[in-house]
Amino acid sequence: MRDISLEKVNEIREKMLETVKSVSLTHEQKVANMANHADSLIEVLDKPDGLEELLDADIDSQCICDLFEGHAPLRPRYIIPDYEKFMKEGSQFLQLEPPKDLYEALNSLLIFYRHVPSVTNFPVYVGQLDELLDPFVQDMDRGLAKKMIRLFFINMDRTILDSFSHANIGPKDTLAGRIILEVEAELEQAVPNITLKYDPDITSDEFALMAINTALHSAKPSFANHKMFSSELSERYVIASCYNGLPLGGGSYTLARMILGNIAKRAKGVEDFKKNTLPYVMDIMARYMDERIRFEVEESGFFENNFLSKEGFISRNRFSAMFGLVGLAEAVNILLEKENIEGRYGHSEAADKLAVEIMDIIDEFNRNHFNKYCEVTEGHFLLHAQVGIASDVNVSPGTRIPIGEEPENLIDHLKHCSRFHKYFPSGTGDIFPIDLTVHKNHEYVLDIIKGAMQENIRYLSFYSSDSDVIRITGYLVKKSEINKLEKGQSVLQDTTALGMGAKHNGKILERKVR
Repeated sequence: MRDISLEKVNEIREKMLETVKSVSLTHEQKVANMANHADSLIEVLDKPDGLEELLDADIDSQCICDLFEGHAPLRPRYIIPDYEKFMKEGSQFLQLEPPKDLYEALNSLLIFYRHVPSVTNFPVYVGQLDELLDPFVQDMDRGLAKKMIRLFFINMDRTILDSFSHANIGPKDTLAGRIILEVEAELEQAVPNITLKYDPDITSDEFALMAINTALHSAKPSFANHKMFSSELSERYVIASCYNGLPLGGGSYTLARMILGNIAKRAKGVEDFKKNTLPYVMDIMARYMDERIRFEVEESGFFENNFLSKEGFISRNRFSAMFGLVGLAEAVNILLEKENIEGRYGHSEAADKLAVEIMDIIDEFNRNHFNKYCEVTEGHFLLHAQVGIASDVNVSPGTRIPIGEEPENLIDHLKHCSRFHKYFPSGTGDIFPIDLTVHKNHEYVLDIIKGAMQENIRYLSFYSSDSDVIRITGYLVKKSEINKLEKGQSVLQDTTALGMGAKHNGKILERKVR
């Protein structure tokens, strides 16, 4: 472990004291923040030369962001337990037998969630809940089953205090899935996020329309292209955290992101960006991720000592890592301006052609970079269109068209999405607020979903323009909770602060309503 300066120590101590005195943080949020401050006192990673200049800069020039994973990773960023195995076998460590009815199933899951770590300190994946619960609801009173599942979802919303937590349903139409959709339409709460794995050959229109109704009340579920994800990650995949496709029984060691617009600022022009500036940053970020993974696997002891691994709910060889990016739009616009070429991202063929060329370069780099601990993805990272963070200013999520510049026609917007979704097995998505005074029938939205997925669009999210629960980027927040926080009041979920930042810096309330 390397020494750090006394100046740095005192800077962190000041932040600790600010956390202690904060009037807007809950006790749990203070404890989590204090742990992060303590972690920042540790220096154990062998960082690549040149990283600090790219990582520690201000947001308007930072080129690499480690998304607050800490200086000494003590566990993988995203952990995806096999909950089906838990329901069948129970857990010796948790002293739980396999559940025999819905009472025991819900109780066991809530206990299990308390012991699933992640970068947020809460589980980023809470299971394929329709399949997990469906066997227990078949032979019981439907009203009682709905009441119990309703209480279960209320419990999650009040105890999993981070809306990066994610449940899956579908593609099959199940009784438990229908109850979940009914409950979530009524509750209109932010946690957990939900994705419907959609396959028109499997998912009934009736079930899909129920999901659309729920989405227009609560901004969830989103709709994942099940055929697309299955072809890349096999049937044993999940959607976790924001919209991350990850292997079941594994997860992601780490996620770092490149801020492409800031990388473009460093380049002399398009050719310099493609041949020099971008490859330089990609190489440093990949080697930084390699070092984080090495420490987790070889030194942290997590996989040897945690009960999730010891009891087989996760397997080390089911983990990969996520090579993330934001700001493709800004990068393209900056580079075109440097070359005195007219056109903007999403609105000209020259801009979109350059964007595809950039993505091809990133994709080729990733395919040629090898990490021996990413066996589940054949030694390569997974590309990820990262959703952004609260402090981002003039940084568009992933490959999205900037808010305020969306094409007038929805079909043009979707065609643009289809050019980029193919690159991102570990997640990308686009968000469309729907004005129900114009589109009063849910079949309209279902037609959008069916048409989009025929064009290899990976992931779509919808919410009503007048909904309290809104999708910020890949996570959910209540507008009413943001209003409380803006007044200095404490709020239950820490993602509300991220939502407030996105409201002020990312203009998320100004999306074009369809």
